[in-house]
Amino acid sequence: MKKNLTRPVVQVALAAAAVGGLLTWSGHTNHLEASSHREAPLIADDPLADNTDLYVFRSPDAPANDANATVTIVANYIPFELPQGGPNFNTFGENINYDIHVKNNPATTGDDITFRFTFTRANEDPSTFFRVRLGKENLKTTYTLQQSIAGGAFTTIYSDGVVPAPNIGPTSITNPAGLGKSSYQAYAESTIRSVPAANGGNFKIFCGPTDDAFFTDLGAIFDLGGVRAAGSARDGLARKNVHSIVMQIPVSTLAKAGTPALSATTDILSGAQMGTAAASPVSPYTIGVWASASRLSIRTINADGTRSQTGTYVQVSRLGMPLTNEVIQPVGMKDSWNNASPYGVGNAAATSAQGMFEANLKNPELGLYMADNTPKNGAAPKPTPNGNPQTYYGEAVPGFAPLRIQTKSLAGVLPAPLNGGFDFRNGAAGLSPLYGNALTNGTALAPSASGGFGEYLLNNGATGSPRSVDLLPIFHTGVPNLPPYQLATGKTVLSGTTVNPLSAGKPFINNFLPTFGDMLRINMAVPPTPRVVNGQPNPDFSSEGLLAAAKLGLTDARFTASGNAAQAIPNMDGFPNGRRLEDDVTRIELQAVSGVVLAAVGLWYDDYAGGTAASPVTPQLGNVLTFSTNVEKNDTTFRVAFPYVQTPWSGTNAQRVALAQLAPSQNLGFAPTLTMASAYPNPSTGVTNLHLELAVATNLSVEIRDVTGRHIATIPAHNYPAGVSDIKWQPAASVVPGQYIASLYAGKTLMQSLHIARL
Repeated sequence: MKKNLTRPVVQVALAAAAVGGLLTWSGHTNHLEASSHREAPLIADDPLADNTDLYVFRSPDAPANDANATVTIVANYIPFELPQGGPNFNTFGENINYDIHVKNNPATTGDDITFRFTFTRANEDPSTFFRVRLGKENLKTTYTLQQSIAGGAFTTIYSDGVVPAPNIGPTSITNPAGLGKSSYQAYAESTIRSVPAANGGNFKIFCGPTDDAFFTDLGAIFDLGGVRAAGSARDGLARKNVHSIVMQIPVSTLAKAGTPALSATTDILSGAQMGTAAASPVSPYTIGVWASASRLSIRTINADGTRSQTGTYVQVSRLGMPLTNEVIQPVGMKDSWNNASPYGVGNAAATSAQGMFEANLKNPELGLYMADNTPKNGAAPKPTPNGNPQTYYGEAVPGFAPLRIQTKSLAGVLPAPLNGGFDFRNGAAGLSPLYGNALTNGTALAPSASGGFGEYLLNNGATGSPRSVDLLPIFHTGVPNLPPYQLATGKTVLSGTTVNPLSAGKPFINNFLPTFGDMLRINMAVPPTPRVVNGQPNPDFSSEGLLAAAKLGLTDARFTASGNAAQAIPNMDGFPNGRRLEDDVTRIELQAVSGVVLAAVGLWYDDYAGGTAASPVTPQLGNVLTFSTNVEKNDTTFRVAFPYVQTPWSGTNAQRVALAQLAPSQNLGFAPTLTMASAYPNPSTGVTNLHLELAVATNLSVEIRDVTGRHIATIPAHNYPAGVSDIKWQPAASVVPGQYIASLYAGKTLMQSLHIARL
């Protein structure tokens, strides 16, 4: 039985090079796709309490594992905000508890830390219909931050925090007739506050409107999973804002009590110090984070039209892992999911709420559209749960055609009764036939009596729930640094060219926290992957998160040469180990449903003939890796410093841009050339990028001048295509720190001027 499984990954890496780039994953400069906008029937009617996104990541401007290491949490609310949506622009709601929940100890019940934000609104000038006028603001919003430890009473740790007004437009923000601020960005940054942390140091807070970084082709995706071609796909969230609660918190504050301080000798996966005995599967630096909103249970419309609220607070929205409620839970369960707690138990009863939520991960609806109802391309016959053939709908959703789940992974490699391979389509057996098998000894799939979690991960040996082995732990426990959840690199050679995927391989994740519920888990000991190296974009940084780390660990000689030795691989800090702003979670999750994580650990796709094929880098794997929704980046940049999320779109400019994007044949009289430009990083000490968004192909040049008008540099005219482009300005050594103006010209027509600060 132990003679066959898969090829040694050193050979896999060599073969991959010959394949000609199937594993050249697109998107290392991609940005974000996101999650739950209007995801449930009831919360769709209550946008002020609607969680849209949650991000948790090691702060990139504190990259070392030392006392300065921090984690940034971004919780977004209020979907689809029109920047020009006045006169009553959106803001946080009153009588709502906006909570950020932290779990750092699996031995306790419920939250270990809860941060609660409550907001108060007031009109400073009720005599005007304008949002701001003459230095006064209507619906001026302030907040109070409270904290609860281990479920105890809430105590106030900051009050009178200020929420900046919406970015209405330049007259309202910078003109003396409005707020008279120097710029919206400077105004928003002035509201950032620093608060003493419980274990020393400080953490930062920002609450206010920001760009909504969510991007996807909503019109196609919700049309039964449509994926339009690159030239036809449209970002349904372009130039929309949200309201963000952003916190930057020391790792020492978030880790459970007694956890050693991070240091250069911390083992980033086990949490122990290097050279000591192995720690438990749970790293003490792993936390789970989720966000929620709660409303008072009774709202009354009074006879005079006013409204009052009373009663107790009831949770109406929650969010942990992105897309869980939006695309995993069916319509009939979405409202109850929003109301439920994420905290559960192992092996919950199938009829319990937790059991029903988990069932939708073990057999995700999306999986029905990633299998053909008439098996083809050598796929195994359909499974027959309860004696009836399973029905699939892959033929009806052509946009998912590249995504096909393994139906006979490792077929012919093991002796009977496992020689037919492993089928992970909905209703199939998955790895459940391995339950209780001696092959699982020493792995996470062993029974609990033998130190594993086999009952949970292998569905107690019952067939019909195939994704209990991969999607269920990714969403509900995190993934332990135990076989088989290690890369195929360095796994034990059994015979000839085959290796055992159940043996130890190269570690690339450990964010295991067995609290059995939907939370965004992060191992805080994993340092952030640099976005920039030597002033240039880091070629290793990828928006595909842990999938990119897996690719490097499987194919890059820097990491394959050491076999199964643990190493820091770029993007080990990416989703689903936390979630960075850049992480393309929609693409990652669709690829995961299609079985790419199973492939990474050695459970290859159907068209890999174990023991005889030259490489597991097969066309089917290539189809999954190169899959795209064709809307792959945000409509603006991310900032390099706290709060990282971008300044919200201006009501004046966003409307102008939207109209300018209309086809010229519509004769609205708007020039459709330059739709938006911005500069980043700004301030800068090196290269400054001028980020362009063009409605049509345009010939542009750039003139750089100082504030006195003295000419500094010219970037010659060049033809730029429709869409997004960057123009790089690398100043000469003679350019001193100071303030500069970059002017973009189409011929002799000035299109836009940008202010650039050099340090």
